[in-house]
Amino acid sequence: MSNTNNTSESQTPKQTSRTSQSARKTQDSQEPQETHNSPKARRPRPMEILREARAQLAELTGMTAETVSSFEQTEEGWSLEVEVLELERVPDTMSLMGSYLVELDPEGQLTGYRRVRRYERGRADARGSGGR
Repeated sequence: MSNTNNTSESQTPKQTSRTSQSARKTQDSQEPQETHNSPKARRPRPMEILREARAQLAELTGMTAETVSSFEQTEEGWSLEVEVLELERVPDTMSLMGSYLVELDPEGQLTGYRRVRRYERGRADARGSGGR
């Protein structure tokens, strides 16, 4: 009887070992797919960044983000200048606009913003960098 117990006990670790190895192989074969498909592994596209920046700024400020006038990738992530309708007036050319510098991390999450300029919609750009 003691031989029977030893035999069944000696088989259990082997079965456990095989099961563990099988589970590890399954995990190993799935890991690259999970990593490849995870949001952090995939780099956001520029249009996704633009849409996300506008949506996040509008949600934080409560103002309508109308256009993105500049967009660039930086060492810290992304930097955008977004034109926002701050005060709607009639006629529309008298509405007050704000130009906001928006900073995002590499995944497209807003990390900060600040207004850099305020102007009437119908006014030409006095800075000489072209009309906005």
